[in-house]
Amino acid sequence: MQIKLTLTEEMLGTKASDPEIFATFIASKAPDGDKRKEELDNAENREQSGTTIFHTCSTMPGNNGLPVIGIYNYQIKGFFKDACGAMNRFDKALRGGLDKLAAYKAKIDSGIFIAPRFIELRLPEGKTCGICERPLRAETAQGPRVSLCRSQTVPIGTTLEFTITILINDLTPYIHQWLDYGKLRGLGQWRNSGKGIFEWQEIKE
Repeated sequence: MQIKLTLTEEMLGTKASDPEIFATFIASKAPDGDKRKEELDNAENREQSGTTIFHTCSTMPGNNGLPVIGIYNYQIKGFFKDACGAMNRFDKALRGGLDKLAAYKAKIDSGIFIAPRFIELRLPEGKTCGICERPLRAETAQGPRVSLCRSQTVPIGTTLEFTITILINDLTPYIHQWLDYGKLRGLGQWRNSGKGIFEWQEIKE
């Protein structure tokens, strides 16, 4: 199946912009006087390093070595697992009459393959990436905590194209249902708020 997704709501990036995020975290806990900690205390550096972004690739065919942004194919598989797990809890009528899919994670891993590995995000003409900032609330052992999250975004109308190879024929109708579920819950961060939702079409060559 050759598939095209079109975002109907902006999608947020998931990649940490700081390539040394674990070392940075450890350095931020260092005692006063640590030179690297002083650098990390710079507000602008901390803002940028705390932003999640999209993956980039400079080896896309026909792009003359210019970097493009995108997602990796495993994120589509992850979406399928998320969608199937949710739909297994739905009434059968909402699954289009399909039975619950047992051992769905193993079946998706072994019977469905997505290509290419790097899937380009094609922004609408004249549009650019943006930034989404939102509070993140969590219940911890020390009580409720609130932090600020910051992510790069791509706008409504951004498209993705990829191929799904299906080695277990019985999975084909489920894939249609999972893709339909993208109208309700999409890709990327903050999906529960409606970010990253999409419409899809099968491209006939």
